[in-house]
Amino acid sequence: MMSTVKVDTLGQQIIDRYQKGFPLSTTPFKDIANELGLEEQRVIDCVSSLQESEIVSRVGPVFNHEKAGASTLAAISVPEQLLNEVADQVNRFDEVNHNYAREHEYNLWFVVTATDEQHLERTLRAIQNTTGYAILNLPMEQAYHIDLGFKLNWS
Repeated sequence: MMSTVKVDTLGQQIIDRYQKGFPLSTTPFKDIANELGLEEQRVIDCVSSLQESEIVSRVGPVFNHEKAGASTLAAISVPEQLLNEVADQVNRFDEVNHNYAREHEYNLWFVVTATDEQHLERTLRAIQNTTGYAILNLPMEQAYHIDLGFKLNWS
């Protein structure tokens, strides 16, 4: 069952304004606070609250993996009753930046990013050894630009 979480005005402003254009500095939250006319701690508290309530799952950059290292899409076929447990095991790897369930024989999909191809292969083997499930490795053949910023309706 889906639950609705209310996002306050500051949370809405931060989500709307910083899905793209997050300050690239040593003090990004201070920069946001200065732009919004607030104290830095208020911005930090708001972002922490958004993460704790799982409205925001991650605050961080998206890299062009071809320039920053190596990356692949991977999938595992997991018994449905073990899906959350195995997803938690996969999430423990720093190289995994997100995973999601799909309605398919391969029902747990995730993206792995590493410093180079060797690191990527080691990580995939480690995930396979940890979970006990074979990994379907789906390296990218063609790059497409997908705008990951979303216009949200707050009403």
